[in-house]
Amino acid sequence: MSTENQELRKAGLKVTLPRVKILQIMEAATTKHLSAEDVYKMLLEADEDVGLATVYRVLTQFESVGLVVRRHFEGGHSVFEMTSSKHHDHIVCTKCGSVEEFFDEVIEKQQAVLAIKYGYKITDHSMYLYGICKNCIS
Repeated sequence: MSTENQELRKAGLKVTLPRVKILQIMEAATTKHLSAEDVYKMLLEADEDVGLATVYRVLTQFESVGLVVRRHFEGGHSVFEMTSSKHHDHIVCTKCGSVEEFFDEVIEKQQAVLAIKYGYKITDHSMYLYGICKNCIS
């Protein structure tokens, strides 16, 4: 049994060809953040007969069982990434839409300091920084 089949079953999802193909694409992607349209284009390039509506539906199912996380960036830009056990934040190019992940210990510590200062217990957070990437600047 393939690892994709095992992951789907473990998540409580029936193993179907579209789910397996979409999970394979998400796991193998060199770009960690893919839109539903990106996944659909990759399926077309691989000669897979899966419609865009199915891609949206499957990614939403994956999100509901915790296989992927949906990120909403400025301008309605929404992408999916495989769920990771390691926390990270994002920096997004406002020109080309590229997304980089980063982790900064100083930022994480400062958030804890601010939470204490204002009397909060942090249960979750996400940070998105926006700018222009080096490729778009040059």
